[in-house]
Amino acid sequence: MFPRLKGALSAVLIVLTGLLAPCATLAGWAMHGPADTGRYVATVAPLADDPDVRDAAADTLGSGFAGIVGEVTAGPVNGTVRLFVRDAARSFTRTEAFHEGWDAANRTVHATVLRALRDDATAGRPVTVDLAPVTERVRDRLAEEVPFARRIPVRHTAVTVLTAHQADRLREGYRVLDVAAFWLPLAAVVFAVAGIAVAARRRRAVTAAGIGTALGGALLALAVVVGRRLTVAELPGPVDGPAAGAVYDALTETLRTAAWLLVGLGLTVALASWLTGRYGLLPRRRPPAQPAAEPPPPRRTRTGP
Repeated sequence: MFPRLKGALSAVLIVLTGLLAPCATLAGWAMHGPADTGRYVATVAPLADDPDVRDAAADTLGSGFAGIVGEVTAGPVNGTVRLFVRDAARSFTRTEAFHEGWDAANRTVHATVLRALRDDATAGRPVTVDLAPVTERVRDRLAEEVPFARRIPVRHTAVTVLTAHQADRLREGYRVLDVAAFWLPLAAVVFAVAGIAVAARRRRAVTAAGIGTALGGALLALAVVVGRRLTVAELPGPVDGPAAGAVYDALTETLRTAAWLLVGLGLTVALASWLTGRYGLLPRRRPPAQPAAEPPPPRRTRTGP
């Protein structure tokens, strides 16, 4: 009965290890990747050269400036002016100023959101940012070709990034991730070691732990793919489509790599354990025992007559 109980306990611990491995990887990635402003800006910086991202940014900037031009001229913007503004915005996205504005805007938005998630005093408030510096760069670019563009006002308007409800939900999730990023990897290692230690057949337990880790990594990779479809489908307006997919791919690149590393590590451990048990510890054949030599017959001594 006791060996069966140990086997059942070992199986449960190994299953928990397989489930915790992808969760620990996800929590660690969230806290040390997207939650770090410097790494986030460095990750999304190359997207300023992505055609889909540039087109989406140009359409958004063009629409916004067309409305501002209409307010300045106190009249509707005709098709020619609107077309020119759109072309000017597309041209601006290919300049160094756009790259600087892209980095500055992402740094400002990310730092503001992260500050709101870490500060409990902001509970119940929306997260807003002021993107006036980016607007000013676009205005200066337009002014190089259209003199009256300098008359376009740069308004310091608070742009809502997250509503109060969204910010509160994310703040709770951030706290959970902060705790999980430390405890989940530790728990996965402890469960794996304990499951192997109590197993009656430890080599089989190591093989099972490796297979479970590989399956967990595969599930994580699948979750990234499914998450991409759901995220892109739920984003509204000009940020959906290929541009949103490019941003998602850039942010989750390290997560995909970590998922496949889990798969590779788990399969390597399982294969090495199986091969060692199959070929590495075969019992050595002993040479057949030689038959014991029969003792010579006793010499008969001759006695006198």
